[in-house]
Amino acid sequence: MGKRIISQRRGRGTNTYKVSKKAFRFKLKYPKMLSGEGKVTKLFNSAAHSAPLAKVSSNAGSFYMPAFKNMVEGQRISFDKKVENGNILRLRDIPVKTQIYNIESRPGDGGIFIKSAGNSAVVSKFMGEAVFVLMPSKKEKKLHLNCRAVVGVVAGAGRLDKPILKAGKQHYIKKSKSKLWPRTSAVKMNAIDHPFGSGRGKNPKSKVAKRNAPPGRKVGLLRPRRTGKKK
Repeated sequence: MGKRIISQRRGRGTNTYKVSKKAFRFKLKYPKMLSGEGKVTKLFNSAAHSAPLAKVSSNAGSFYMPAFKNMVEGQRISFDKKVENGNILRLRDIPVKTQIYNIESRPGDGGIFIKSAGNSAVVSKFMGEAVFVLMPSKKEKKLHLNCRAVVGVVAGAGRLDKPILKAGKQHYIKKSKSKLWPRTSAVKMNAIDHPFGSGRGKNPKSKVAKRNAPPGRKVGLLRPRRTGKKK
């Protein structure tokens, strides 16, 4: 008799696999209306984020954002047209070749792109009502001129420079984010324990999982953009 595969076990939602709510209690979003300037009241670490976080007080209330390189407590940041590190500006007010992060995908959504440690994007060009931003993936993304972003680079660069020397350290890093680690390859399992199991051919069976498939059946190609062999 086979046992539950690990995605089924995790999907059931036991205490062993629940995400720590405490780690994810900080929402990194701007308020919809920002004007004047704000003050950095606190810098701190969060288990759920790779970069240090900053608490900023403003006329619209307090909010959280990823800290930028060389940020200090008590520093004042502007929400107007002054282009300096840490200032939150609309893309229309940021010159070409400026490094930015925490970028909105639509005006007013609070910022969703570029939040991990050491990352930044670059304002590439303006075309009419659109601005093109060069992402870390080297692909250009088209955004609206009224989308907001932070000028600068996310703090915490060099996070991956030092190798993780012990499995125990990786264990606690992954546990804080409730990530599955270590992960066993599906084709190395027995056929009874996973849809891709057994060593015959060593090739996962091509399979597009249904969107409403339960944990355990939702394996293989999850909402693929394309299928078949690349030509």
